[in-house]
Amino acid sequence: MDQVILEADWAAREDLAGLVMVLGAENLRWVGGAVRDSLLGAEVHDIDAATTLHPEAVMAALKEAGIKVIPTGIDHGTVTAVLPGGNVEITTLRKDVATDGRRATVTFAEDWAEDAARRDFTINALYAHPLSLEISDYFEGLSDLDARQVRFIGDAHERIAEDHLRILRYYRFQARFGAMLDGEAEEACADMAATLKGLSRERVAGELLALLALPEPLATVERMFARGVLPVVLPEVTSAGMAQLAALIAFETLQSAKPAPLRRLAAMLPAEPKLAEQVAARLRLSTAQKKALSRMAKRGGEDADPRALAYREGPAMARDLLLLAGRDAEALDDWDVPVFPLKGGQIVARGVGAGPEVARILQAVEARWIAENFPPEDRVSALLDEELRQRA
Repeated sequence: MDQVILEADWAAREDLAGLVMVLGAENLRWVGGAVRDSLLGAEVHDIDAATTLHPEAVMAALKEAGIKVIPTGIDHGTVTAVLPGGNVEITTLRKDVATDGRRATVTFAEDWAEDAARRDFTINALYAHPLSLEISDYFEGLSDLDARQVRFIGDAHERIAEDHLRILRYYRFQARFGAMLDGEAEEACADMAATLKGLSRERVAGELLALLALPEPLATVERMFARGVLPVVLPEVTSAGMAQLAALIAFETLQSAKPAPLRRLAAMLPAEPKLAEQVAARLRLSTAQKKALSRMAKRGGEDADPRALAYREGPAMARDLLLLAGRDAEALDDWDVPVFPLKGGQIVARGVGAGPEVARILQAVEARWIAENFPPEDRVSALLDEELRQRA
């Protein structure tokens, strides 16, 4: 293949040039997602570098140059340079010594190809020289990138045996980048699906939510379900849940709604709040995520007024509930939830003794205010007058 030169605006950053000057151009290569995404013309978020220098040497050089450095994963050779334009993870070349599917014992290497051989997919093993920006491709990753094929480096079963999470990573990358399916990868993921049970729930949840956050994950998730991979990590999902996910994604497209992974997860699960809580607990989701997933499992957007729903539940949850119900959420666009313009003290000032009666009146006026689509304050005063007359 002809020499390929990386074209990327980020590669011209002054702070990156300073980093290269400190560590030495021959000791450093840009690698991974930034290189891959730049070649695809996609937005780059994070920049990673590989280096022949050991982490202690990297830290010493950066500190001497006045660049803040954090030993984020120094035991595995990774440190983070804190730069004005965005942090850069710098990892010493490595090779695996032993793996058990969950973690690896590594030793430092000196050869770029050896480092590439321990990575997961060919499209993630592309290295760019920091000055010439020439791409080094050791496993035909450029060809796979052109074909939009996600292919394991070497034997797929061996790569998965090294790190079982690569099963879920394969599907996420396939949903994001893939057009052509790789038969060996598909078979290996199905064959070794049961190994996912040994992974930490946090790692599984991270990959699942990242997959569901993609614009078009449906075909991939359907294949995971059909091949027996999804049931290992989400046994609660049935064919009906897959149909609900398909309906939701189709409706999101019609509504131009942004993907929301928790909403999509809720669509896949039965509409049972306690079950949703169990799933959230098993996946070690945050308290806020657990609460949201449980609330979506109750549904409730089938016949509610969109703005009344947003007032009670908050705009984000209301939108989720409406979309799950297949209802138009346009009424919430550019609409700010109003503040109820009546306080208990105003009712007391009208001669009602402080206590439960004030709360009952306040709730009654608020309910009518919502039903009338949040009229202005003078109407609220009139509603209060009516409520007080009825209680006279």
